[in-house]
Amino acid sequence: MVESREVEADGGPLVRVHELGEQRARIEAHQLRRIAAWYQGCTGAREAAAELALVLSISEHHARRRLDLAVTLVTRLPQTLAAMEAGLVDEYKASKVAEPTACLSDETARAVDALVADRLAGRDPGAIRRMVNRAVARLDPDGAAERARRRRAERRVELVHGSDGMATLFADLPAEVASAAFARIDRTARSLRGTGEQRSTDQLRADVLTDLLLGTARTATTTAPAPVRAEVFVHVDLHTLTGLHDRPADLAGHGPLPARIAREIAFDPASTWRRIITDPRTGAPIDAGRRRYRPPKVTDDHVRIRDRECRFPGCHRPSRFTDLDHVTGWGNGQGGRTTPDNLVGLCRRHHRLKDAPGWTYHLDHATHRLTIHTPSGHTRTTEPEPALDAPPF
Repeated sequence: MVESREVEADGGPLVRVHELGEQRARIEAHQLRRIAAWYQGCTGAREAAAELALVLSISEHHARRRLDLAVTLVTRLPQTLAAMEAGLVDEYKASKVAEPTACLSDETARAVDALVADRLAGRDPGAIRRMVNRAVARLDPDGAAERARRRRAERRVELVHGSDGMATLFADLPAEVASAAFARIDRTARSLRGTGEQRSTDQLRADVLTDLLLGTARTATTTAPAPVRAEVFVHVDLHTLTGLHDRPADLAGHGPLPARIAREIAFDPASTWRRIITDPRTGAPIDAGRRRYRPPKVTDDHVRIRDRECRFPGCHRPSRFTDLDHVTGWGNGQGGRTTPDNLVGLCRRHHRLKDAPGWTYHLDHATHRLTIHTPSGHTRTTEPEPALDAPPF
């Protein structure tokens, strides 16, 4: 999802909040430059981290992370540092450029830096990281495929005991597997919501997961529901699918997947993921695959594939979990049509926000650009992802 924004021009209080954020970013950039310059005269990283931790009254772990970020920005990501000095991104957002590029050579890291630097403004940290991940996948496809292979070999489940009689179960899984698993849990949980059900959606998801793992059947208030199968969209261009190119595919709600993995998903006869084949020139869907458990309506299908995620700025909930909203209302004589050019995917929370006082949504029928006006006068716009053949930032 491509985003842009405008800041209110009437001198409202949020203008000052925005200005203070820019000032903080500039100060952080200046501090990181000073840290990098000081580090050049240090004898070792461990000693430098210990001293920096004392000076800033932070942990040595935090000090080492700041030290690494400072050196990285100065030596490998100079344009991201320049964006900080311009007040466009703060230290935390800059770290979302540094982390995905840490595996790259200096030359490739600088190429990613040059590619994304002028697209950082106005994006939230998650969107920046996803954008950089796409750039890394495009500029280092072989490395991305090898890193994905190694990480898949490291898949694991971990139990972490907490307090108050609770514990957390972590599963580090391939992205498409985790997405499909969550989709099944979520849809099963939502199918249980109804008359007499007192549990929240989060509680239902937790209970559904437990029941699936332990083979119990206490999720329903009366009888167990029929098994729910889930679709997960993987967008891949035709040339990549046929092996002519190795451009990264895109897993809705996650981001890039190496081309080799995308082909494995597309041609696996047991695959539960739905491939969306796109035109290499335009990115428009040209085939939505045939491995589907329940055919959706054509319009519903088209909009979800087009939007991929909730269209609210900064929200990355996959479109399969969103409501389809009539931007121009359908009832009460408003004249809105149930057609793709009047529908956008919005998660339930941002769908309801549309009806809150002071919020207005407008959809450009030709470009599908969604413009949102906030009560304080801010304007944000989003568009569906551009073609996969061009960097989808």
